[in-house]
Amino acid sequence: MLTLKGQKVFLRALEPEDLDFVHEIENNEDFWEISSTQSPYSKFLIRQYIENAHRDIYDIKQLRLVICTKRGRRVGLIDVFDLEPRDKRASLGILIANKKDRNKGFGSESLSLICDFCFTHLGLHQVYANVTEGNKDSMRVFENNGFRKVGLKKDWTLFNGEYKDEWLYQLISNVH
Repeated sequence: MLTLKGQKVFLRALEPEDLDFVHEIENNEDFWEISSTQSPYSKFLIRQYIENAHRDIYDIKQLRLVICTKRGRRVGLIDVFDLEPRDKRASLGILIANKKDRNKGFGSESLSLICDFCFTHLGLHQVYANVTEGNKDSMRVFENNGFRKVGLKKDWTLFNGEYKDEWLYQLISNVH
């Protein structure tokens, strides 16, 4: 699918061999704040999730893709979730797993690819993202991809005993 291939990365569906990669990400406490995770996931549960990932996005309201470099090395995950077909919108989430792979354009290109996919293939009118205050890298990636900061949710997320604000970013399609 050409909309999921860029200059630096391509996005692909989850495969059974992604089990260890997804398990490591889901159980990395450094990521729990952005994913709202509160406890570890077993390999059994992640295996079940991967086995069901082929289901239609309109059925399960979510699509998770693996971000790979041109050589096929996994560097992260990108999600379309909370799909609202009636209102033609969905939320996006992106994670580049290793710090050494950040600030190389992988996240930005992946975000551009998934937005094109959402507007072209899913017919969405808009996509949005929630970014915790202080997550400068994510804020920059969304802003550099045309997302506008449209709202602030005060004391929205409680993590490690501290409330944090969360910004709402929105991108409205120019495809009609």
